[in-house]
Amino acid sequence: MRAAPDRPLPPIASSFCGLHFASPIVLLSGCVGFGEEYTRIEGFSNRDVGGVILKGTTLEPRLGNPPHRVYETPMGMLNAIGLQNPGVEHVVSEILPTLDFDETRFIANVCGSTVDEYAEVTRRFDDSPIDAIEINISCPNIKEGGVAFGNVPEMSARVVEACRKATSKPIITKLSPNQTDIQTNARYCIEAGSDALAVINTIMGMAIDAEKRQPIIGNVQGGLSGPAIKPIALLKVHQVYQVAGPLGIPIIGQGGVCDTADALEFIVAGASAVGIGTGLFYDPLLCRAINSGIEDYLARHGLTNISELVGSLELPGPVGVSEAS
Repeated sequence: MRAAPDRPLPPIASSFCGLHFASPIVLLSGCVGFGEEYTRIEGFSNRDVGGVILKGTTLEPRLGNPPHRVYETPMGMLNAIGLQNPGVEHVVSEILPTLDFDETRFIANVCGSTVDEYAEVTRRFDDSPIDAIEINISCPNIKEGGVAFGNVPEMSARVVEACRKATSKPIITKLSPNQTDIQTNARYCIEAGSDALAVINTIMGMAIDAEKRQPIIGNVQGGLSGPAIKPIALLKVHQVYQVAGPLGIPIIGQGGVCDTADALEFIVAGASAVGIGTGLFYDPLLCRAINSGIEDYLARHGLTNISELVGSLELPGPVGVSEAS
């Protein structure tokens, strides 16, 4: 694990779960493959981001869902890739050795259909150079009728607890917005051993071809991401921060970040890092512009480090209550 330096951090650098993040930006799972896709673009560099979360990985290889898998919506995107991946053994033995761990922090994304599968994939990544592990608890539990692990706090906690026993690396639990009470889920995951939280995963939606009267996505439903979900994501980050902040549990805020203002809003709401995914499809060189914008904001407001901005939201007083004269 690449620990954060003891010396004062540059303005946009931070320590996240003991890891040195050169920037508050994290590239989200499923949007950058296994860390190599955007390196083909001239001007893009992994050194511009604090971390890269690799594509979701299962125990065995998966082919994913039938097409169509991606569909653009107003201010967003639906996707139902279906966790297509070559399996954890291939990722650890063939892909990780090709990554430059001096450039940035690389974070595995662990998926599974059972608690045992989550634990086994986590154990395999524990015996690798990966810096941290993100747990995607939005996967369906095949032993419980397909109910997503992330939609039931007790089930989420079981997954986190099993993964905690399988690794000494930092664990980041990716919370689903498709549940009744995200604060309770966050609390359960923290108590089970999660070192950080990612808020939020995509929101389930669908698209229909009215002429054919058929769903456009081959899987019928898919995850909605992009600017359309930003207001929901901001609220969820704010809510989870009320639980995680007092305990020192950092949050990766994500959902519709496309410019500096978006990133700053998530940080003010309580995020220590900001995830970017769909925004990269709009502008592959977005990260460098956001870094520059955040540095300018900190300078204008007399802040020496981004940590001073985390959770700095000023809430209004009680409505209808006047000050005593």
